[in-house]
Amino acid sequence: MNLPNSPDILAYDPENFYDELFAGQGRIRPEQSLLGDALLQMGPSSLLARQQAAETALLRMGITFQVYGDEGKGERVFPFDLVPRVVTSPEWDRIERGLKQRITALNLFVDDIYHDKKILKDKIVPDWVVYSSKGYLEPCEGMNPPLGIWAHICGSDLIRDEKGDFYVLEDNLRCPSGVSYVLANRMVMKRTLPEVFARMNVRPIADYPDMLLQTLRSISPHTQGAPRIVVLSPGIYNSAYFEHAFLAQQTGAELVEGRDLVVSDGYVCMKTTQGLQRVDVIYRRINDDYLDPRTFRPDSVLGVAGLMDVFKDGRVAIANMPGPGVADDKVIYAFVPDMIKYYLDEDPILPNVPTYLCSRDEDRNHVLQNLDKLVVKESDGAGGYGMLIGPASTQAEQDTFAEHIKANPRGYIAQPTLSLSRSPILLKDGTLSGRHLDLRPFVLYGKDIKVLPGGLTRVAMREGSLVVNSSQGGGSKDTWVLNPEGGAL
Repeated sequence: MNLPNSPDILAYDPENFYDELFAGQGRIRPEQSLLGDALLQMGPSSLLARQQAAETALLRMGITFQVYGDEGKGERVFPFDLVPRVVTSPEWDRIERGLKQRITALNLFVDDIYHDKKILKDKIVPDWVVYSSKGYLEPCEGMNPPLGIWAHICGSDLIRDEKGDFYVLEDNLRCPSGVSYVLANRMVMKRTLPEVFARMNVRPIADYPDMLLQTLRSISPHTQGAPRIVVLSPGIYNSAYFEHAFLAQQTGAELVEGRDLVVSDGYVCMKTTQGLQRVDVIYRRINDDYLDPRTFRPDSVLGVAGLMDVFKDGRVAIANMPGPGVADDKVIYAFVPDMIKYYLDEDPILPNVPTYLCSRDEDRNHVLQNLDKLVVKESDGAGGYGMLIGPASTQAEQDTFAEHIKANPRGYIAQPTLSLSRSPILLKDGTLSGRHLDLRPFVLYGKDIKVLPGGLTRVAMREGSLVVNSSQGGGSKDTWVLNPEGGAL
């Protein structure tokens, strides 16, 4: 392959999008001049060699995922791009404050709807919206988690628009995944671009496992000695099994499946070669309704029979609690700014994307008349499935979605087709090409709230695509949050 003498990054055209690296054609953002200079000096051959080295390292680390419905093809390597996504210190400070505000309000909302229901009585959020949500779990009524916290690990997805402003696209309060890729990407990048990384003064993320461990310890019902913590996984066929094993290993927790646990003498116990050992904290990575067949789905073979009775007696803690998935509902998402104002008497620091609720007559009529311009989503959808991206859709697809919306208005929301920000990725010919991306920061909520500086930057590796999910061909980048003095020459 004949490669150009340099990646010719100054010829890269950000077009009309907000670009994470370029302020315009031929103009690197000032705070990223070190990175731009390094890319220019390395040249295509060196960059491609480093890209290959990074991919090989990730493969050896077992950074893989499984696509549901595609089990016969085995696990896939999570695509990775060498060019990091950089977030400046002022940008990050605002994101961090906004995420802390948001997780506080969301936890207050979840606790409220399972107890006093003040926000429903005051008609800030319509009660039918909550009770019709698939994430609302009636058995959670009256439950009292330690410290009043329902979602201890949160991963809200952020996007930028064409002006560079950040918006919250959705919240993930059940079992947010992806932090293992964040940590693995960083380990690889520190070896792949060591000179640039050191000079850019990037905030560290290696202490996340310890932060997670301290969060889990903070909710233990037993204060004597170190609590026994387990990571409860559905097993090796789960798409995020690598992450379950990785986090268990990094925190020193035991990786278990439901069959490894049993309720005995009023406690949850782990089966070991030395007999039953009491479990104090369960970091669950299985869906809410599979946790306990006596309380939720009776056909579940993934959970632990009697687990919720032990929890109610205050003898085991669960992170995340079952129940906060109600706040992941994309209809309820539209009310989060109202929650922030209601519970905290503050304006949202990070705004929502404008959202049309198809359950409202006026909104539904607007959506049906503008399907070719909007993004339509299932209210309980995930993984990039169940979506209509209007400008890229056919008339037949629009007609199908129109019928779905008319038949089940509560099941759909719509949003404007935002001009998502882009970032360069390295192509196989050594040139750079822009791709759309989002950001999933991770928030830990125990005795205090901690935000990992960075997060999972997901990239739509296909040109022109707005879908960043790994199940839809997306990949990832390392996210570099700069210290206040970092980034420039």
